[in-house]
Amino acid sequence: MESVGLYSISPAFILQQTDVAFQTAYLCPTYVFLRSPSTNQYNPCRLNRLKEDGMNQLKLAVSGAQILFVAFGAMVLVPLLTGLNPALALLGAGLGTLLFQITTKRKVPIFLGSSFAFIAPIIYSVGEWGLPSTMFGLFAAGFMYFVFAALIRWRGLAAVHKLLPPVVTGPVIMVIGLSVAVAASSMAMGQADGKQVIDYTDSLILSGFTFAVTAIVSVFGSRMMKLIPILIGVASGYVLALLMGLVDTTSIAHAPWFAVPHFETPQVNWQAALFMLPVAVAPAIEHIGGIMAIGNVTGKDYTKDPGLDKTLAGDGLGVCVAGLIGGPPVTTYGEVTGAVMITKNSNPVIMTWAAVFAVCMAFFGKFNAFLASIPMPVMGGIMLLLFGTIASLGIKTLIDAKVDLMLPKNLVIVSSVLTTGIGGMTLKLGSFSFVGVGLCAVLAIVLNSLLPDPKES
Repeated sequence: MESVGLYSISPAFILQQTDVAFQTAYLCPTYVFLRSPSTNQYNPCRLNRLKEDGMNQLKLAVSGAQILFVAFGAMVLVPLLTGLNPALALLGAGLGTLLFQITTKRKVPIFLGSSFAFIAPIIYSVGEWGLPSTMFGLFAAGFMYFVFAALIRWRGLAAVHKLLPPVVTGPVIMVIGLSVAVAASSMAMGQADGKQVIDYTDSLILSGFTFAVTAIVSVFGSRMMKLIPILIGVASGYVLALLMGLVDTTSIAHAPWFAVPHFETPQVNWQAALFMLPVAVAPAIEHIGGIMAIGNVTGKDYTKDPGLDKTLAGDGLGVCVAGLIGGPPVTTYGEVTGAVMITKNSNPVIMTWAAVFAVCMAFFGKFNAFLASIPMPVMGGIMLLLFGTIASLGIKTLIDAKVDLMLPKNLVIVSSVLTTGIGGMTLKLGSFSFVGVGLCAVLAIVLNSLLPDPKES
């Protein structure tokens, strides 16, 4: 076959061609670029390759839409629970994923979605310092990823495991789930700020139905359905709420099709920054586990190529950008890993398409109005299951690592973290304060570093 050269079109070139060639150039500009240098003739057969490439891109785009569908339920749930703008969550996830793919040179099939680890800290921070200060705190949390990336590049992954063993990360993850259990119960009962917003009986019916559907899908659903239990649960609860007359669709009807999300300007607040920094410990460890998991699915070692330092840096960039625009921090999604395993398609380009679709959805005004119309008890029913699941993952971390709680050191760390985290203890140092997950993470790291191991005692 003759090689194909690419040349630009000039007016002189067009005038020299036959009428047929001129018509072809006018009707299909791409065609005239396909010229053979040796014969100076056009090769129409090369258009077949262009068509094949176009079909391949279409297939990748469809696969990207599937990935977004899988991640969508969990991704928009976080802003709905924390009061953030769902449109900005979509925008942050899309931009964060694109930055991750650029940083890792599109070698890892990862899509970054909203992180559940920051739900309780965001709720507390917004109530304590306001949204602009919280945005700055979330932006600062992204730098924790760069710290871990530098540590891994300098000392290797073993240094991170030594600093953050399972006895440290396990109870911290448990606190992340249990610290917002009260909020889950309140929303399930239709209560906000101690007031009954939606009828108590209607709220219990709606939240109970949503909870039941989500639990049934999680246990008895097909492999594909088990990837989207939250999405199915919310959709089912929303339909029931419509039938019960608990949904106001006026805002959806009045919302424009295209709408630019409302952006807030971050406000520098070092208290919020110090509060959020330790919170990033748990999702950073989760990131390492997520990279290893997707590597097991694809049969590639992403901890070496592109390397954990690159993937952590990419995730950190995503967290910083999401925080600056007012969205929740992003993290790796196990649902996406499961989808890759089922579809057997691990091309990272798919994640790029998913990110592009997420960015486009952020400007879909009617859809974001629809998300805002979801009744509170529907979200409460999801939270009852979700936050307990997060706490269970913390327990699983301890079990998988065979942490012996009969050893005094381990018992002191776990019990201290659970008590201070769930009890809402606050440590004030001048104008700064540590509370919740951040305080627990610092306490666990300090105790693990200071207390002697059994062999040394």
